[in-house]
Amino acid sequence: MSTGFTAESLRGITHFVITAKSSSFTEAAEQLGITKSAVGKSVARLEARLGTRLFHRSTRKLSLTSDGEAYLTSCLSALEILDSAENTLSKRQDNPAGTVRIDMPASFGRNLMMPVLLELISRYPALRLALTFNDRLIDPVEEGVDLVLRLGELQSTDALIARRLGRQRLILCASSAYLEQYGVPGDTEALKAHSCIMGYRRGAPLAWRLRPAGGREVKFISAAAHQISDGDAMLQACLAGAGIAQFPESMVKSHLNAGNLVTVMADHMPDPVELNVIWPRTRHLIPKVRIIVDELLTKSSEGYFGDLK
Repeated sequence: MSTGFTAESLRGITHFVITAKSSSFTEAAEQLGITKSAVGKSVARLEARLGTRLFHRSTRKLSLTSDGEAYLTSCLSALEILDSAENTLSKRQDNPAGTVRIDMPASFGRNLMMPVLLELISRYPALRLALTFNDRLIDPVEEGVDLVLRLGELQSTDALIARRLGRQRLILCASSAYLEQYGVPGDTEALKAHSCIMGYRRGAPLAWRLRPAGGREVKFISAAAHQISDGDAMLQACLAGAGIAQFPESMVKSHLNAGNLVTVMADHMPDPVELNVIWPRTRHLIPKVRIIVDELLTKSSEGYFGDLK
């Protein structure tokens, strides 16, 4: 249901309330920082919209009509409700409450985001999480999601705000057992002969990004690849020796350090991909969402999500 309110009509209500409380167009104009004539015209437009006179006007005195008194009571009541709502939200800044809906890539979300979110809900018990894990791109406005985390280039849109949390290197790797059995490829031509594990979305494999030393970035798709739509399942397959795969560094760093996986073709590593947190464009983030965004940005400044440069 439409209220019929416009910026002008709401401005007229403000001007009316201040004039009614001061009983003077001159004093109201001083409080508002506009001319007496502007206040008078604003109130006159409000009266025209309402179809009634709100003030008795004379050279000596400005007083409310009976309709004006009734309307002032309603306006003051509405303003009290708004003031109460603002105070409630302000208090929640220190104790955010309610449900926050977050969508994120499966493996990244489970391994990197969950520790951050679990620590937050231990600090703020009234906070509730509704989490979805998938690698498909979604529109947070259409899906009703408060925050979305995504790796990779973003499409520009006026409806969304994005903040970069870090940059992740894309690493080709395989288990040592696989490489001992099938050898280590040195270039994209040699890579064609290997078993590859590729992401899968919308009925097609997701191309790897490769940049030969001193050359341009190229897209690579294996002619006979395992195609898996879940990042964790891809990692399991790679650890089990099913082939070579490309992952964001955060997914495989611990396995590389432990020797469970080995980097392949490091001289073909492309430029890092961005990790962004995205939300619908609004004037202000409500406290329950703001507390999470602030925590992510703090972690980002500490290098938790990778290099920011």
